[in-house]
Amino acid sequence: MTLTKQTLPRWDMSVVYPSLDSPEFELGFAATAAAIEDLAALLDRHGVGCPAPSIDGAVSCIDELIERFNAVLARARTLDTYIYCHIAADSRDDRAQAMLSEFDRHDTRLSQLATRFTAWIGALDIEALIAGSELAAAHAFTLREAKRRAEHLMSPPEEELAAELHVTGAAGWVKLHGNLSSQIDVELERDGGIIALPMSEIRNLAHEPDRDLRRRAFESEIAAWETVELPLAASLNGVKGQVNTLTARRGWDTPLDEALFQNRIDRDTLDAMLSAARESFPDFRRYLRAKARALGLSTLPWHDLFAPLGEAGRAWQWDEARDFLIGVFSDYSPGMGVFTERSFRERWIDAEPRPGKQDGAFCVPLRDDESRILANFKPDFSGVTTLAHELGHGYHNVQRAKRTILQQTTPMALAETASIFCETLVRDAVLRDARDRERVAILEASLQGSCQVVVDISSRFVFEQAIFEQRRERELSVDELNSLMLDAQRQTYGDGLDGDALHPYMWAVKSHYYSGTRSYYNYPYMFGQLFALGLYTRFQQEPSGFQERYDDLLSSTGLADPATLAIRFGIDIRTSEFWRSSLDLIRSDIDRFEALVDGAS
Repeated sequence: MTLTKQTLPRWDMSVVYPSLDSPEFELGFAATAAAIEDLAALLDRHGVGCPAPSIDGAVSCIDELIERFNAVLARARTLDTYIYCHIAADSRDDRAQAMLSEFDRHDTRLSQLATRFTAWIGALDIEALIAGSELAAAHAFTLREAKRRAEHLMSPPEEELAAELHVTGAAGWVKLHGNLSSQIDVELERDGGIIALPMSEIRNLAHEPDRDLRRRAFESEIAAWETVELPLAASLNGVKGQVNTLTARRGWDTPLDEALFQNRIDRDTLDAMLSAARESFPDFRRYLRAKARALGLSTLPWHDLFAPLGEAGRAWQWDEARDFLIGVFSDYSPGMGVFTERSFRERWIDAEPRPGKQDGAFCVPLRDDESRILANFKPDFSGVTTLAHELGHGYHNVQRAKRTILQQTTPMALAETASIFCETLVRDAVLRDARDRERVAILEASLQGSCQVVVDISSRFVFEQAIFEQRRERELSVDELNSLMLDAQRQTYGDGLDGDALHPYMWAVKSHYYSGTRSYYNYPYMFGQLFALGLYTRFQQEPSGFQERYDDLLSSTGLADPATLAIRFGIDIRTSEFWRSSLDLIRSDIDRFEALVDGAS
């Protein structure tokens, strides 16, 4: 399979503003900035940030405060997404970079106002407030969570300073990583000459059937990361250093404790899930050894981790992928089918790999029930499943749009539920009519994804724990970061991969490490996958009425914690038994994959 030559779509952002240079954008930007200042004036008028009022005084103003926060947050989210999508599509867009930098100042102001409101809520009798207002009652979960969050706030002046310094601190380091990693031109020897490709296309070559090309692309990738290793190491040290400092000042024992609060799960849940994951490592190593055998290798090096197998290595044209996904999701439910068709028709997706464009894939809410999806489409089955994954996020956003912005706030632990559910629908749809050699490829693609979410995510968790611990003492060098990453990969992949042919620069590849506001941006993916598999099992066992209950769950991810929502489907996430049962589904796929591989040899 060669790189696709077909014309791939770019997303349409003009439905919000014609362009970043348009008068409409200028007016929208100014109106958003004014709305934030108007919100500040409203808080001043009601004494938010002053000593707590009587409960009667709080009840008298809470409706207006909630309504205004919802309106301003919605406006700011659309503007932020609009600007960010221009940068994700082309980090060399100087106008977009300038506008994001200017918006950061207003976003910081909004963040400060939200923190001020949270501190005010923390000083109130929250149950009396909820009892005194229907709108507060509708936002009860958000308000109770704010009450708990207020326990971990610094003094108001310190929080204001932290928000202002974040722009030139962690947020600046994040921007550096994004700009550097998206603008790397990687030299590759191909067809007798040297060509330069963006990092996104180089990494896509990991899925090529030509093993020598995969190897050369991997070696070129590593060499390219070496050219930017020092600024990226400085970026990672900067981000983790700031997080360590602020979490300690806010009274959290560790960054992980704050991350668990943000994800609305407890240590018992995390320990149960990670324990079940560790138990599954030998099974994933069986899968990796079976893949090595299928490729005629004694052991699997990193550059063969994503090698295609079987007949499904054929190319999937864009139009074919689109029609297939619309069909699969329509079969599941008419509503999901209508949503999927709309996403393609209204050009919500930017699918073309190109220089300056961010690698990987994501989905972000834009306005109302609209989303935008960034992909770097690969013309193979993994490209199709990536689209399914991101469309799942978009479908989740449609369901959440029934709620206010404050009611929509969803933890990462639940944000992956719909995406994995949609991936599983696609996988099973393809398997139903597949022949054995096609099943090998489809199962392998599915197991490849599961291995990333369980094993590789575990390696990222191990790495992040180590870097947070060591960063408390001092900055880490490039060699130390590489060593920590290799050690984490060896702990998790074990003898499933060639221990001398791993990827030391995964800390540079994954943007998830570079966040000053969301630490441990890893284990929630595992939670999402295994929770979604548990839901999918319920769907298979009792399909009648499932779609309605599932849509209601997706719309409620900002209204309750994961444990409470899981109970609706008879799931106890604090026990290892549940996580083992989801992993058992993957184990059965590994058994089928091994039988097909060994039966064909």
